[in-house]
Amino acid sequence: MSPTSQTETETLRQPAEVTDAQVLEQLAALEGARPPGWRLTPRAVVAYLMGDPLEGIALAPKYVGNRRLIETAVATLATDRALLLLGVPGTAKSWVSEHLAAAICGDSQLLIQGTAGTDESQIRYSWNYARLLAEGPSRAALVPTPLMRGMERGQIVRLEELTRIGADVQDTLITILSEKVLPVPELDLSIPARRGFNIIATANNRDRGVNELSSALKRRFNVVTLPLPTSLAEEVGIVASRAASLGAGLALPQAVPPEAEIARIVTLFRELRSGQTLDGKAALKVPSGTLSTAEAISVVVSAWSEAAYFGSGALEARHLAANVIGAVVKDPVQDRIAMQEYLENVMRERDGWEDLYRACRQVL
Repeated sequence: MSPTSQTETETLRQPAEVTDAQVLEQLAALEGARPPGWRLTPRAVVAYLMGDPLEGIALAPKYVGNRRLIETAVATLATDRALLLLGVPGTAKSWVSEHLAAAICGDSQLLIQGTAGTDESQIRYSWNYARLLAEGPSRAALVPTPLMRGMERGQIVRLEELTRIGADVQDTLITILSEKVLPVPELDLSIPARRGFNIIATANNRDRGVNELSSALKRRFNVVTLPLPTSLAEEVGIVASRAASLGAGLALPQAVPPEAEIARIVTLFRELRSGQTLDGKAALKVPSGTLSTAEAISVVVSAWSEAAYFGSGALEARHLAANVIGAVVKDPVQDRIAMQEYLENVMRERDGWEDLYRACRQVL
């Protein structure tokens, strides 16, 4: 079967504007002032992200956290300032970015994934070299990037992992963000941005190989820092909700993992990344990884898959153990020591954790 003949049900992952199309259409029908090029009002965008009921429309929360942060992000995008979502890995930066773009312009797929190998042509434009050689420089020989398309259409462009891009390539954005035009010197023209165009960039401050933003580029972004969940209950709720959603999308059989098991994983992650037990009575070695909420979600979904396909369907400690060890032990020496100490000093002594202790000991 060719890719173009696939139905939506056969697609592994649908973008937010597809999965939430009905709700977004209802919100778009509401009256209210909109910035130029926006499908929804700013208030409706915030309600969509936070799950606030709005004029009888039931909305599921896309982001669980400080409402003020989302309001600031939405207000920023209504101006000519670009938005930078900053935080440690796993704080839902990409998730928030996608849903903001889907709500504001109905298209979250104008995406540039930043890597160490990203060059200027992937941000600004490139050329169809066969046509360039045959006809010379022309508008028809120009190959637009998502950024160029976003400027021409007046839409939101997402730029993931900005700080993984080299500093000299990052600064390509300065003229675009300042003048709202994309110069094409080969054709002696500039492509202006239509109203509605803006950039949502994401970056984390815990990544190895981070390239700091120049002060000139920083000034052109409004920075919103997304924190890790503040409480155990909040993080458990996020993991349970996202795991259930991912499991449904992957068509995993059997029951959703019980919240009690999710709470154990989240507790373990929170204690190891903070370097102390939740009651503050014991200090712990901190592993090299971030042990973020996103990693906790991954552990739960992987354990659920293992229980469904290789067990009775009920999530047990033995299904969690290998996935927990795989998430924690990134460095075979440092992280193994940290995990061993946690097993013997915390998990072994904790009521109701005996099964998880034994299962992790067998894997470690």
